Amino acid sequence: MVGERLPVGRYRNAALYVLLAALWGGAYPAVTLGLGSFPPILYAALRLDIGAALLVPYVAWRADYWRPRTSRDWTAVAAAGLLALAGYGVLQNVGQQTVPSAVASILAGLIPILTVGFAKLWLPDERFGPVELLGVAVGFLGLVVITDPDPSNLLGGNAAGQAVLVLASAAFALGGVLTQRIESEMPFAARTAWAMVVAAVATHLASAASPTESLAQVDVSLAGVAGLVYLGVFATAVSYLLYFSLLPRLGSVELNLVTYATAGFGTVYSWFLFTDPVTAATLVGFGLVLLGFGLLKWERLGAAYRGRRRGVESD
Repeated sequence: MVGERLPVGRYRNAALYVLLAALWGGAYPAVTLGLGSFPPILYAALRLDIGAALLVPYVAWRADYWRPRTSRDWTAVAAAGLLALAGYGVLQNVGQQTVPSAVASILAGLIPILTVGFAKLWLPDERFGPVELLGVAVGFLGLVVITDPDPSNLLGGNAAGQAVLVLASAAFALGGVLTQRIESEMPFAARTAWAMVVAAVATHLASAASPTESLAQVDVSLAGVAGLVYLGVFATAVSYLLYFSLLPRLGSVELNLVTYATAGFGTVYSWFLFTDPVTAATLVGFGLVLLGFGLLKWERLGAAYRGRRRGVESD
């Protein structure tokens, strides 16, 4: 079943998983801040510039195998860079211009669902039982409850922006699945760093080719720079390093459920930053997300409980 890979170190994986959700939870307000100062595609490119500038020197210093050597290495780098990084970042920024953040969070919640579909096509070793699929659905329901979108926004006139955000979710989901499928001996940190280089180049080219973007649109502000720094350092360099390190341990389906937890952290940040209230519905949504994650991991949790019970009985 999904998630039965590394019983050893599960607490470390869980801690990194929560940290990843916490860091990505701040991405939505950071994007909102930055879009007031930078065109959307250029903004995505600049955050990737920061991530690549931090990670490439780091891996060159720490590892001998720090750059792609084989065609398989470049394929893995391209899948991550063009889909999970450039594709998602560009489409997310463009779509979020016209779509409310709550609805954007809902559409990002399609990532685990789309990951299941892509995994069925390209990851034959992944097996999904009805309980695991129920876990993905319950987690998505929790996301809907947390974000509490306005029905008029769901059915309003921003259909083009919503379609772009669906494509963003598909790009991220497909990038994760293909990265998991491609077997490369290149260390995950080096793959992440070079994926950011590829993504940054592709995104700058997209920005330069866009008829709606120019450097004249840049209006530097403290809020915009703060959002860019957060995105570049924490939501890109650190977060994607965590993401691609957890991917072979947890698998793309289980790991991409982090988007549900990310929305929860985003709600908490909105409460701190913008005094948005945390309602009873929000707490119910958190509970549903946790329940969905528990259902996805039900076999491992059950095995851990039975092992602990046998240990107690033997004492």
